[in-house]
Amino acid sequence: MKKVGIAISVLLSVVMSAALAQTGRQTFLGVDPGKSNIPLDQILRGNPVPQGIPSIGHEGDWIGWTTPTPGARFVSQEEAAAWLSDREPVVAMSINGVSRAYPLQILTYHEIANDVIGEIPVAVTFCPLCNSAIAFDRRIPLTQEALDTVVAENPNASLVDLDEEFFDHYTFQHGVMPEFVKGVEVTFGTTGLLFNSNLIMFDSQTSTFWTQILGEGNVGALTDTVLLNYPAQIISFAEFRETFPEGSVLSRDTGFSRPYGNNPYVGYDDADSPPFLFPGMTDGRLPPKARVVSVDLRGETVAYPFEILVQDRVVNDQVGDEPVTVFWQVGTSSALNSDTIASGRDIGAVGVFSRSVADRVLTFEWREEGFVDNETGSRWNLSGRAVEGELSGAQLTPIVHDNTLWFAWAAFKPETRIFVGDN
Repeated sequence: MKKVGIAISVLLSVVMSAALAQTGRQTFLGVDPGKSNIPLDQILRGNPVPQGIPSIGHEGDWIGWTTPTPGARFVSQEEAAAWLSDREPVVAMSINGVSRAYPLQILTYHEIANDVIGEIPVAVTFCPLCNSAIAFDRRIPLTQEALDTVVAENPNASLVDLDEEFFDHYTFQHGVMPEFVKGVEVTFGTTGLLFNSNLIMFDSQTSTFWTQILGEGNVGALTDTVLLNYPAQIISFAEFRETFPEGSVLSRDTGFSRPYGNNPYVGYDDADSPPFLFPGMTDGRLPPKARVVSVDLRGETVAYPFEILVQDRVVNDQVGDEPVTVFWQVGTSSALNSDTIASGRDIGAVGVFSRSVADRVLTFEWREEGFVDNETGSRWNLSGRAVEGELSGAQLTPIVHDNTLWFAWAAFKPETRIFVGDN
């Protein structure tokens, strides 16, 4: 596509739809605005250019608007401890026996890390304006119709087969399985655009915009396609070291010079303060920036306010017919509070898990020694592993969740049930 200078200047205006109207069929990053499921006049510009906030491990898009960025590099926990404090938040992931930590002090300045964990291609994402940390499979599932669309647009697209493990995870998460025939493996970049103050990503192979919280194609070729999520838990670096002693840490050697560790959003998580670049009405059931643990499972959405979790420490509930538990534990700093992330106030950390273990449903409570199930008296850690008792060594199944600021989650999921007390 010819990148005409005047088209670029218009297409990067604050409101995307107005820009597209002025330029006819010229399209930003090759994305066709004729296919969308969100109001284009509510898409706002947060950064002047795509990849202005450079994602890590981006391969460059297929039409040449963006260039590749260096891949994710990792260091040992001992090396990371020289610049990462015990209380600092990291996004912890463990797939097929491989565990990694992605410090928010790095993701704040890159928002997306494209990686491969345990042979699974993933994108670990963080939107500071929503405090949302979400991980996706980089294999986008395609129905036959979507496959035809992708191939017609990009004959050289990186098509892959999807395995049974992918299908099993997708069915567990969404409860339904469309007739996927192939996948296309992509890397994700930042568009510089926002919807509901949330990061809009683009992929390298299909010219589609994806909102991070929805994990769904919202504008362009693969509109309505839903990505597969993986559980990603924000915990302290100290908790990561204790739980995953062999795990590695995303390196500051990203190929970019950034003030890692500094917080450019000082005071942003004040619960009553207004959100940034958010044109909509806020849901008054909670303060705009109240922290919630948000769960969307098999068609049901629930928000667990931190205010309740701090008091009760453990919640037993059911979401989408799945019995779940939510753990909360002190010891993790906010990434949005102080001028440095290390000095942020202690907001604690959470884990969300299925309560089904070996054909029985457990109920949990907080006792002086930690998280304990009432059925066996076993003690569990924040990552859902039994560390003492009859079930020692057992692992609870992690549930995909997010630690979101309420205004953003409610804007995307207004039907959300707010948890008000233990069942």
